[in-house]
Amino acid sequence: MRFAAIADIHGNHLALEAVLADIRAQGIEEIVNLGDFFSGPLEAGKTADLLMPLGLTSICGNHDRYLIERDPAALHVSDAAAYHQLSPAHLDWIRSLPFDTVYCDEVYLCHATPKDDNLYWLESVSPEGFVFLKPIEAIEALADGIDLPLILCGHSHIPRAIRLSDGRLIVNPGSVGCAAYDDELPYYHKVEVGHPLASYAILEKTAAGWIWQFRTVAYDHMAMSALATERGRADWAGALATGWVR
Repeated sequence: MRFAAIADIHGNHLALEAVLADIRAQGIEEIVNLGDFFSGPLEAGKTADLLMPLGLTSICGNHDRYLIERDPAALHVSDAAAYHQLSPAHLDWIRSLPFDTVYCDEVYLCHATPKDDNLYWLESVSPEGFVFLKPIEAIEALADGIDLPLILCGHSHIPRAIRLSDGRLIVNPGSVGCAAYDDELPYYHKVEVGHPLASYAILEKTAAGWIWQFRTVAYDHMAMSALATERGRADWAGALATGWVR
C-alpha cells in the first residue's frame, strides 16, 4: 500500500499543480488531503476547481471551517480573500467534508489534532515565540484512543515524522502552498521552513511497518509572490519568495 499525503495548500494552485504532477511521476494514484485548501490572497477559486474533480479523501481544516461557519464580514483578511473567490458549490463541498476520518481502515486523518483543529500536534510555542518539538509524552497524550498504526496531520506546515513508543507513526507532510507564516496564537510566533518549495509526503506500508518519504517540489513561486504583492500582501509575498517571514 502506497499513497501520498498533502496539506495546507492555501490557494496556491501553481504549487498544487506541481505537487500533483510529481505524485503522478512517482507512480502514485491515491492521495489524501489534510485541509486548509483555500485561505490566503492567492487563487482560491482555481484551487477549488482543481481539487474538487479529483475526488480525494479530504478533511476540513480550521481555515476551511471558518469559511463556512463565520460571518463573511468578520473573516480575517486571508480567509475573506479566499471566501470572495469561492462559489456556492465550492462552499457546499467544504460543508460536506468531515473533521477527521479513517483511510483504508488503518490511517487516521485529521487537520491538527483529534479534538482541536487549531492546535499544533507535534509542536509547542513558547511565550517568547519559539516553535519547538513537543515532548513525546504530550504528543502521545493527544494520540490517546487512536488505535491505528499511521496517523496523519497538518496545520503547522512543518514536515515532521514522530514514532510513538508503542510503534504508531505520526506524520505531518508539510505545506503544499505556504512555506512560512506568522500567527498571534497562542503567542506571536513565526513558522518558517527556510525555502520556498512545495512539500508533501509519500507513505508506504512495508513488511517492517509504515515508512515515509518527504518530497519538496519546485514551482513558479515567484509568480505567486508577485500575485501576493499585487494584492497588497507583502507578508505573503516575502514568505512565498523565500520561505521566511520578514
